Amino acid sequence: MLLPAKAEVARHLRRYRAWERAMLARPDDRRVRSTFEDSGYTLCVLMGKRCAREAADAAERYLRTTLVTYLREQSGRPLRSAVARRGPPTATERRSRAGR
Repeated sequence: MLLPAKAEVARHLRRYRAWERAMLARPDDRRVRSTFEDSGYTLCVLMGKRCAREAADAAERYLRTTLVTYLREQSGRPLRSAVARRGPPTATERRSRAGR
């Protein structure tokens, strides 16, 4: 998985938050709303999320943590240091559905 540089993430997160504040201050201004939505979309693409709010949260977590910790959080499971078992498959692994 490729991740963006933290400086880029920080820059786009600042831009998103600034336009969020501007949009909340002037919700009827179409130019402000459009620019806010564009900044949210850019953050979504950068962080690989579907929702701008999720992308902003992911960007904040990414900036707060180390790369390993961030990847561990994204996968939802701890990184394993153990090596997978090698050798011939066991009897239950060899059976196919057709052989039943």
